[in-house]
Amino acid sequence: MTLIDYMEGYRILKKYGINSVESAYVESADEAVKFSKGKSIVLKAISQNALHKSRSGLVALNLSSDREIRSAYNALTKRAQEFKPFKVLAQHMAKNGVEVIIGGNTDQQFGKLILMGLGGIYVETFKDVATRVCPISRRDAMSMLMQLKSHKVIAPDAAAEKRVIGLLLKTSKMFENTNIKELDLNPVIMHSNGYEAVDIRMLD
Repeated sequence: MTLIDYMEGYRILKKYGINSVESAYVESADEAVKFSKGKSIVLKAISQNALHKSRSGLVALNLSSDREIRSAYNALTKRAQEFKPFKVLAQHMAKNGVEVIIGGNTDQQFGKLILMGLGGIYVETFKDVATRVCPISRRDAMSMLMQLKSHKVIAPDAAAEKRVIGLLLKTSKMFENTNIKELDLNPVIMHSNGYEAVDIRMLD
């Protein structure tokens, strides 16, 4: 299996109507500043030689001023030299909310499986996840949500439930209709009026 380029993954999500934070590759500090459009951004060095960007020191968060962005870009590219080849990804900061993981893998017996649970650091801590065979129905998606101990945290009201179910159905359709073998959207930030996928990892 090979890792799908981040921006190609971004375009695949967009094709299936799955929201993700605005992202683009930048090749200079000036491009990073221009991308920010006066908003806070994140810079990440993307490399197949560094699977854990944060642990490798390849992520700079909450950069708001031009000076901060330029300084972070220069520091990041210097740090990333040991992980060549790499690209620098700029993203607008996501809104605050609950971190969810939406994942997928391919089982030899059952085929494609979709997974959901609390995301971010909580995946390993609580192991609170639900899995179903693709394609899933609306009833399957609701069942996945209700199975989670954290379902009231993830979807505290009917509107939030509807958003989660819609996201699961779109992800299942995307996973089923493409050559993607493994999928990891972690985290997806669920907030009061929507959601945004912040990190995308796909293998084909």
